[in-house]
Amino acid sequence: MSRETWEIVQESGIKNVEIQLALQCAPLIAGLKISNLFQISIEDYIQVLKILKNSRIMIYPLGVKGNTIALLLYRKRSLEGYLDQEKVKELLKEFGYSCTSLKEILVTFRKHYQEYLQKKCPFPHEIGFLLGYPPEDVEGFIRNNGQKFLCVGEWKVYENSKAKQKLFQKYDYTRENLIQLLSCGIRMDQIVSIMGA
Repeated sequence: MSRETWEIVQESGIKNVEIQLALQCAPLIAGLKISNLFQISIEDYIQVLKILKNSRIMIYPLGVKGNTIALLLYRKRSLEGYLDQEKVKELLKEFGYSCTSLKEILVTFRKHYQEYLQKKCPFPHEIGFLLGYPPEDVEGFIRNNGQKFLCVGEWKVYENSKAKQKLFQKYDYTRENLIQLLSCGIRMDQIVSIMGA
């Protein structure tokens, strides 16, 4: 992030939720990603619902820890298409998912995530599939225990690092653009509408 944009984030009177959406979810809002994990305070949850109310972005609560709620924000058709890939279905089955519908996968994952929050099991790294990460990188991360990666950006990369580094640059550029729009007085719900999200 450029220094100028960082100063905007630090000095602006922009609502915290809008800045957090720009920082955490700009690639999703712009249509570059199919989903995003979004963590926000419980008291700001209603504002997130209002901002995304008329959009194509779905909200699926995963769990609460302290005063923070974890949400999966996603584009339904895109996530369904991703999860329908043979390689993804194979890997999900290998990681204990006997279900194939998006709804069933979300319910199963939420159960795993809540067990993690209650310290009953390790972090469910299969979240990478729900976040639309390339299957080879999710598999590489799980099989290598998060080690032996080629580079790190939005996720740890195990194959095709040059192309993914370019993608990460697009994500950063998108974040900066959304923050710039917010600093010009455009509200996040307007940005979401403009982006066709």
